[in-house]
Amino acid sequence: MASPDDLKFTEFDEAADLLSADPGASTLSVSAAGGTTAAAQDIKVDLSEDEENQEENAGLLGGEKQTSGFWTFEYYQSFFDVDTMQVLDRIKGSMMPLPGRNFIRHHIRNNPDLYGPFWICVTLVFSVAISGNLSSFLSQQGDPRYHYRPQFHKVTIAAVVVFLYAWLVPLGVWGFLTWRKGSEHQTSGYSFLETVCVYGYSLFVFIPTSVLWSIPFQWVQWTLILIAMVISGSVLVLTFWPVVRDDTKMTAFAIVASIVVLHTLLAIGCKLYFFETAALDVKPTPTPTLNASVAKVTG
Repeated sequence: MASPDDLKFTEFDEAADLLSADPGASTLSVSAAGGTTAAAQDIKVDLSEDEENQEENAGLLGGEKQTSGFWTFEYYQSFFDVDTMQVLDRIKGSMMPLPGRNFIRHHIRNNPDLYGPFWICVTLVFSVAISGNLSSFLSQQGDPRYHYRPQFHKVTIAAVVVFLYAWLVPLGVWGFLTWRKGSEHQTSGYSFLETVCVYGYSLFVFIPTSVLWSIPFQWVQWTLILIAMVISGSVLVLTFWPVVRDDTKMTAFAIVASIVVLHTLLAIGCKLYFFETAALDVKPTPTPTLNASVAKVTG
């Protein structure tokens, strides 16, 4: 019969043999006491696969934290991460400018989007083109000399004008403010995305206005365009004035005046081009000349 010392050394010998056979394995020793005798059991647990899985999971988690490049879809997906209530709140803010309420600070709240500006520009393009055709038709209705022709090229022209304005003008404003930011007077500014966002939402008021421009009365059209320019222009002035007011007076007023003038040129240009070209489609009916009538009589 083996003594307790023999069992004790045998246990360590078996553990040593297991470790030498598989150096990557881990052993767990569990002691169970029963009565006055104690029996030691060795349990072999292989954790090598779990360690590899943990390393793979750590690699995946590290990859998720990395920012995506500008050529990937995920990079632009964040620009459209808004819900319906946020878009409606920003549209309402662009329709009701209030003194002391900055559109970017009170409505965008460091979360600018391109979803609203993009669809506002698309809707404005079609509303201006369709309403311009409808206005031409209604203004000449009943005139036998007028021959209606749908002018599909106006959709292309409206798209070029609206999208160039919604991108190039904010780019110019943002670039100038960024340049002035380095001076001692300029203390803060907006990002390019915030500038595009406020310009895009400021165009929403022209969508219902362009639909009402189809009413063939000049005084109604000019009244509507004046109201739309005041509303949308107020949004831009109240947004950019807190940024430029710390600059020199001449520079501040020049920036605000340029913003208002460019906005006015867009509104008046659309009104004059898309809603006052009906007279060009009138074809006069040819009338016989007096010489031809006299020649017929004498002949």
